[in-house]
Amino acid sequence: MGAVSGELLFNVKEWIIFVILLGLILLATEVGFQIGYRMRSTIDDPLRSEYNTIQGAVLGLLALLLGFTFAMSISRYESGKYLVIDESNAIGTTFLRAQFLPDPYRNEVSNLLRRYVDTLLRFYGSGIDPEKLHEANDEAERIQNELWSRAVAVGERDPRAVTTGLFIQSLNEVIDLHAKRLWVKENHVPEIIFILLYGAAIVSMGLVGSGWGLGGRRNLMSTVAATLLIASVILVIVDLDRPGRGLIKVNQQSLIRLRDSLNRGVR
Repeated sequence: MGAVSGELLFNVKEWIIFVILLGLILLATEVGFQIGYRMRSTIDDPLRSEYNTIQGAVLGLLALLLGFTFAMSISRYESGKYLVIDESNAIGTTFLRAQFLPDPYRNEVSNLLRRYVDTLLRFYGSGIDPEKLHEANDEAERIQNELWSRAVAVGERDPRAVTTGLFIQSLNEVIDLHAKRLWVKENHVPEIIFILLYGAAIVSMGLVGSGWGLGGRRNLMSTVAATLLIASVILVIVDLDRPGRGLIKVNQQSLIRLRDSLNRGVR
């Protein structure tokens, strides 16, 4: 989580980025129109053809960047979504296998797993609040240590038991998924890619505006529609890259169902 704290744009709210980007694109379009309007009498047909080629290439580059960045963001979002399911399944399996452990370990492990699920839900619900994330993560690691100490104790008591081996195997998977969860939380689209995307959007619409200027008339409806569309697509990409906040969030229903199931289980 500390890896992203030093990146400026990652800490800026999505709606602020949207509003600023919207204003910059509209400004670039107007500046481009004014430049094109003043140059229209000095541009002949060959130059106009070259200009249209450059404009099409830049718009194509913008489309490529949008698609590339969207693919990166949706991949991260999908990883987080399936990770919740994997964690739920691993914890549920560990809980079931814990029922074969001898007392008092069975009840101790079962209660620790219930606490662990509650901690995970608190972690996922903390958004980007560093204090809450740190607190929930520390609590999760403390519970992991307690679970592992119980596993060691059971293993020393009867190292040949098949049920103990199966329990330790599933518990190890739970701990591994914890590390993967932190990795997914920190592994977002690099900030330089977003900066390049914002720059490409601004330059592209500036060229579109200058093209209208060369034609001698402003197309206000098309300008607003294109600006809103580009800015909205970028907003969705940014939101997908930050599943802990914003409009698009990873569904935690699997963990919620697991929590309810464990609370109804053997105590």
